[in-house]
Amino acid sequence: MCDALPLTGERTVPGIPEENYWFRRHEIAYLAIADRYAGRTVFEAGSGEGYGAALLAEEGATVTALDYDESAVAHVRSTYPKVTMLHGNLAELPLDDASVDAVVNFQVIEHLWDQPQFLREVARVLRPGGELVISTPNRVTFSPGRDTPLNPFHTRELNSDELTELLEGAGLEVTEKLGVYHGARLAELDRHHGGSFIDAQIDRSLAGEPWPEELSRDVAGVAATDFDVRPDAPDSLDLFFYARKSTP
Repeated sequence: MCDALPLTGERTVPGIPEENYWFRRHEIAYLAIADRYAGRTVFEAGSGEGYGAALLAEEGATVTALDYDESAVAHVRSTYPKVTMLHGNLAELPLDDASVDAVVNFQVIEHLWDQPQFLREVARVLRPGGELVISTPNRVTFSPGRDTPLNPFHTRELNSDELTELLEGAGLEVTEKLGVYHGARLAELDRHHGGSFIDAQIDRSLAGEPWPEELSRDVAGVAATDFDVRPDAPDSLDLFFYARKSTP
């Protein structure tokens, strides 16, 4: 079996205590759709470590995944045998036209240089009536007041209107706009850590010093269920949209 993938800043991986907040914030999106695609053919575009594709496969979906990073591809093939893993570029998906029921794309589109081309490819591979489910950091809250993303691995972050425009421009109908938010426990941690639990983590990471024991304990204790997924609003942490390919 391959060793655990290293943390690079481009993807999140399970099992790293200091990364647990971000991992759980990604995980909640997969849990929100876990039973939605049971018995369906699902393609995950940009699967990273592969834990999400594996979760969907465990829930009964037939899952094919793709990533550009060769080490990630090898890791998924070794670690998650229920997932059919491909190596390739999201700008040219190695799938036939109208070949999948659903495309999953979580926390990936903000890394892409040609977002419209990727979404056109999604529309091509979806069957009529098929569905894209996509999440991405909300530019309004992730890089507030900036046009240039704070994360050096992000090429373009989006707000709700911009994501809607991209999806519709690719011929997809946006059917539901949701957002990821802090639930009650994380809201309390925001208050406890000076107004922002996220900033408390970022400040300690940038300082390059050991984390305070209390902060480490609070981060390690975050669960996916500490996040809420509810109708999208301008202040959501992440955008979480469903979009459908129209039927003839």
